[in-house]
Amino acid sequence: MKSNNIFFPPIIVSLAAWLGLLVACTATTHDTPIVTVSIEPQKYILEQITGNRVEIRTLIANGANPETFDPSVNHIINLTKSIGFLRMGNIGFEAAILDKVHSENPDLPIFNTSLGVMPVTGTHSHGGITHDVIDPHTWTSVKNVKIISKNMLIAMTEIDPSNADYYRSNYDRFAARLDSLDNELTIRLAPHKGEAFMVWHPSLSYFARDYGLEQITAGNADNKEVAMGTLKETIDHASEHKARIFFYQKDLDSRQAEALSSQLGLTKVNINPLSYEWEKEMTAIVDAIAATDTIAE
Repeated sequence: MKSNNIFFPPIIVSLAAWLGLLVACTATTHDTPIVTVSIEPQKYILEQITGNRVEIRTLIANGANPETFDPSVNHIINLTKSIGFLRMGNIGFEAAILDKVHSENPDLPIFNTSLGVMPVTGTHSHGGITHDVIDPHTWTSVKNVKIISKNMLIAMTEIDPSNADYYRSNYDRFAARLDSLDNELTIRLAPHKGEAFMVWHPSLSYFARDYGLEQITAGNADNKEVAMGTLKETIDHASEHKARIFFYQKDLDSRQAEALSSQLGLTKVNINPLSYEWEKEMTAIVDAIAATDTIAE
């Protein structure tokens, strides 16, 4: 008597199971609301509030330069599939794409997460000319991030009200952590108030303002070579103010940054203001400055 059971080779069974899992995963991802932000530090901050309730996508991948970033058509199309766009606020490319985004999806909610931050101006130069524009690096400040995260909470409550209580609870915990971090950094940097540090790209303006430090900028927003006359003025200024640290961005800064730090005998510290690991980055910057106590001894 013949059996009615049909035999499937193991490889076919395994393939069917794999395809089923793939479909399930795709469906889950598709069902998760998408929120788009501009840069990786924003993603980190927003995740502290939203947890796993939304999928957060970043326009600029870690390592790209916001000053020269030019979003593609695909960037715009993917952005318009989001339930909201939480822009940083003052990064040049953001303003440039708003009209395109509106034309693709007129109903997409867009929020400026730096709203309410007291701006720093006059830190950026292009082609040797300093422009009185708002410094876009608002996230390089613990105090600013508390404002930014509050703006994110307001945005998420508006676009996803069903999870408002969850977002509020997460925000409260994160805000308390930010207060604790700011207090810790204030205590650690108090002995260094009034001291100067150097950067090539002016990315730490808000950080310097928070803790009474002076940021001496050697380069420009274009990260291009600087005229020798301008460079000499910077060297003289740094020497006069006894700067001991040179914060540089390994993949972005001009080759002159290396020569300048060596000429002045500064301690070189690699930073990445666009890193997803925002808290670790801020702490590492403070660690470097605090370590100058040991260097001085």
